[in-house]
Amino acid sequence: MPEPRDTPKWLNSALEIGPALAFFLCYMWVKDDAFTIGGTEYGGLVVVTAAFIPIFLAAIATLWALTGRISPMQLVTAGMVVIFGGLTIWFNDERFVKIRPTLVYGTMATILLLGLWRGRSLLALVLSDALPLTDDAWRVLTRRMALFLMAMAGANELVWRTQTTAFWVTFETFVLPIALAVFIFWQISSLSEPEEGEDA
Repeated sequence: MPEPRDTPKWLNSALEIGPALAFFLCYMWVKDDAFTIGGTEYGGLVVVTAAFIPIFLAAIATLWALTGRISPMQLVTAGMVVIFGGLTIWFNDERFVKIRPTLVYGTMATILLLGLWRGRSLLALVLSDALPLTDDAWRVLTRRMALFLMAMAGANELVWRTQTTAFWVTFETFVLPIALAVFIFWQISSLSEPEEGEDA
């Protein structure tokens, strides 16, 4: 296993964001097309999903080779991409890829809540070297993160079940990741100094 090492932030960002952006652009290009492969007709989302799986795994593998580490969130996401992307292709049913974000966010929320139930902040185990927070602040951040991830899972369910596929692809590519990034930045900023009266 390669030793953990620093790489340019722009390269890390490109490897993390690039596959999702490629997925969005490719889908928007072929969203109104149908493809007949082996006598079976596939919609644009299924075909783009098939192309996205190896691209995503290649990006994760490159990130691991360059940095020597992969976050738990990336591992969970990679597993879900393979499982639900494979089911999407096998059954030729785009519903599987649409529920993937729900299960990714729901799984992460469950893991964080189970850690708190056992008296541990799993976020602290992953990020404590980078963020100087107190134990109480870590517990508060972990609880809030779990609840926010559950809300994001619910939002994904609402959108894919009520909106067009094109709207869902845009929502999943841009709205959910940006909302998560803004939430994390806001919470870290507010908890950098311990809050008086905050429940642990």
